[in-house]
Amino acid sequence: MTDAPIALWSSAVVLDLTGGPSARPHADRLLGLGVLAALPTSLTGLADWSASGRRTQRVGAAHAVLNSAALALYATSWVLRRRGSRGAGVAASLAATGAVGVSGYLGGHMTSRLGAPPRGLSGPPTTRATPDGDEAEVGADPGDGAVTTA
Repeated sequence: MTDAPIALWSSAVVLDLTGGPSARPHADRLLGLGVLAALPTSLTGLADWSASGRRTQRVGAAHAVLNSAALALYATSWVLRRRGSRGAGVAASLAATGAVGVSGYLGGHMTSRLGAPPRGLSGPPTTRATPDGDEAEVGADPGDGAVTTA
């Protein structure tokens, strides 16, 4: 679900930087839609976080703080634009984009290195005896499918 708000916000930033005055209302609309799309996305992140292990939850907490800061900056940007402070609004949006980039790195770390969300709690179950390499549990021995402890 993260694709929707990130795409909306990225598109708004591109329009802000390259679109000129005629693109301003479109950038503002994309920005607002991204804020709205982030709300259900955060709920899915909370559900994944609550089903994860302690190590993933620590990284997830930092991820959530950065996402919350970015969301607050994007919402502030939208309000500033509506009040006529376009320059400050664009600056807030650019700062939020940086926060989303760092948060995205942490999100990628959680999924690719820490195995979040836990297998079997997200998406359809697999019927294969041994999962594909990109589906393997963190710490699993690909030969026997069992999870080892570190």
